[in-house]
Amino acid sequence: MYLAHSKNDAGETHPLRAHLTSVSALARAFMEGHAMADETALAGLLHDLGKYGDRFQMRLQGKDSGLDHWSQGASVALSQFQAVAAALAIEGHHIGLQRGSRESLRRLLPDNLVAAVRPGLALSDPDVTRLQSRAIVDGLEFHKPAVPTITSWAHAVATMLDVRMLFSCLVDADFLDTEAHFNGNVLGKQPRQEGPRLDVEKALAALDCHMDGVRASTRAQTNVRGARESLWNSVIRAGRLPPGLFMLTAPTGSGKTLAMLRFALEHAVQHRRKRIVLAVPFLTVIEQTARIYEQVFADFPENFVLEHHSLAGLGVESERQDAEGAGERQRRLLAENWDAPIVLTTNVQLLESLFSNRPSACRKLHNLMDSVILFDEAQSLPQHLAAPTLAALSHLSAAYRSTVVFATATQPAFDILDSAVKRHAVNGWQPREVVPEHPELFKTLKRVTVHWPKENAKRTWVELATEVRSADQALVVVNLKRHALALLDAMAGTDGLFHLSTNLCAEHRRSVMDKVRAQLAAGQPCRLISTQCVEAGVDVDFPVVYRAMGPLESIAQAAGRCNREGKLNEHGQLGEVVVFEPREEGDWRRRFPTHSYYQAAQVTQTLQNLRGDLNINDPETFRAYYQNLYDLSKPEIQNIDLGRAIDELDFARMADVYRLIESNAIQVLVPWAERWADFESLRVEAEGKGITANWMRRAQGLAVSVYRKKDGPPAWAIPAKMWRGGYSEEWYILEGNYYDDTLGLNPPKGEQVFIA
Repeated sequence: MYLAHSKNDAGETHPLRAHLTSVSALARAFMEGHAMADETALAGLLHDLGKYGDRFQMRLQGKDSGLDHWSQGASVALSQFQAVAAALAIEGHHIGLQRGSRESLRRLLPDNLVAAVRPGLALSDPDVTRLQSRAIVDGLEFHKPAVPTITSWAHAVATMLDVRMLFSCLVDADFLDTEAHFNGNVLGKQPRQEGPRLDVEKALAALDCHMDGVRASTRAQTNVRGARESLWNSVIRAGRLPPGLFMLTAPTGSGKTLAMLRFALEHAVQHRRKRIVLAVPFLTVIEQTARIYEQVFADFPENFVLEHHSLAGLGVESERQDAEGAGERQRRLLAENWDAPIVLTTNVQLLESLFSNRPSACRKLHNLMDSVILFDEAQSLPQHLAAPTLAALSHLSAAYRSTVVFATATQPAFDILDSAVKRHAVNGWQPREVVPEHPELFKTLKRVTVHWPKENAKRTWVELATEVRSADQALVVVNLKRHALALLDAMAGTDGLFHLSTNLCAEHRRSVMDKVRAQLAAGQPCRLISTQCVEAGVDVDFPVVYRAMGPLESIAQAAGRCNREGKLNEHGQLGEVVVFEPREEGDWRRRFPTHSYYQAAQVTQTLQNLRGDLNINDPETFRAYYQNLYDLSKPEIQNIDLGRAIDELDFARMADVYRLIESNAIQVLVPWAERWADFESLRVEAEGKGITANWMRRAQGLAVSVYRKKDGPPAWAIPAKMWRGGYSEEWYILEGNYYDDTLGLNPPKGEQVFIA
């Protein structure tokens, strides 16, 4: 008997034939209803063909090591069945997807296989004919797929996504069957507990019931309530439209969060969708949304709403054996492949997975089939990634029966990039509007007056501080942390002064926002100095907002924190948004965080000079802004490295260069006073046992991201000891008194520039 794995704890073996048959059937089921199903099943049968080699069977006895057991199956898939996608998926199911070029595929042909094996490895058996013969004698049958997955690489982003989807089915099936074996007992394999299914009718009833409560308790102005009802009715109508690409354009404060969910559930009822995935750009938004969803689905099974982001499950030790620990373990298992009816995640998690080559990241992708995928705050998609991202999402919708929705109050004119998108995916980007009457909603919900700066009128921080002090409650949003610190210094001693930036750890930021909301609700003095982290989706309501000149969408997002509930309208007033220009000397680096941010700010200023004061309540203003911005910045040609990886069909390189956020950062554990005991516990554990994955999860809420310096780690933080030996290059622990209850991480003078 040929074996797939070593014995489990119950002493049970895992026959190779049973493993290959199970993985093939499960992978096919994941791809059900798609033309790729046959090739996916073939990949399942061939993925561990090399385990029929004598050396691999010796390895299971501990008598051999350093073996490649995957390349032989990839070789058979390619040479005998012309199944290119299956060959790439099989080759990558341990080492990650590699390259789809002819030169790379030629290495997988039987005559080249020995030379193509990675350094340090040897084939378990170089004779693929012998391996296949053993598999056939073992009862396996191999058939050429009727329809090949890959016939052309003409639309490379789309075709590479096809490979990833097949890869996803294969690796998830492989993980699940292997896990079931090692969890098994004398009765056989024990599959994991599946996640709950999407009960759409019950979910709709729960949402409608929740909305009845919201309507009954709201204190919003009559016109705000009317606009929210209009949006609600629009999403219900649009939810009945055929699946595809949509954009949902609605003003801040119109109830967009719940309206998106209503659209998704209505669409799921009409078109039998299996899952709803909501992706947001910022953790502040996801936490806020999670609280709302928890209220709506409070009576539903555990993990009906699954959170998958860096702050999910913080503080819960998976090793604990009580009910809470078991529940957290189950959440983490379901997060591996998104086996839940509603998934709340981040743009980073979803979009980087769509361009990944790693089994762990791609494993969940097949569960995006037959789903409704919602992107909140869609304007946050970086320009340099726009064309390939839109192409991948377009193909996901067209080929895998998924509906994609881009929702925001400041809708980017991505359809302008349609021709660039079509170079990567045949269907391009032409979404339908969920709310055709949205211009009227913006007029109805006008809640602010925007005061634009006169040409060359710039304020010093002292002048701005004097003006902000005159308002009992005001929010100031600046472009750089250095600017926030300068204004805080100028306002020292002011009552009700708060600071918010990513210099503060996540738990500290949450605490600040709770205090700010309490001050606002009580009518107490409250002046919040913040970077852009307060803008998109954060539910806070100031009567006055000051916003440093920046991209138009950022100014509009800041305005969304002003008179958010329309309370001032009840007294015949509007909120006041003051756009100002700081008096800063030097080039753009002294005034803006990135060059693309600077370009967008320049387009805003140019439009203002040409048109006069810009109307942020008019969607046409934003269309003109984005047209000018795209003409200037040429997003379709910005990312040369990514374009080269696409042209070369290089999955590994693509995964490296497709990044939504700068990854060159370290995490620093900080001693925030209100959580000192937790910090001390984590510090002692790190110094004693060393840090583990569980430690990192618990530390996330007390960590601050800091740019990695070229000349080494910061002098004010020490690397954390790893439990397996050595020291981490990613995690550090703050040394010295450099964490302030107002400023957050405040390292020695001259080093603030390294804070991410």
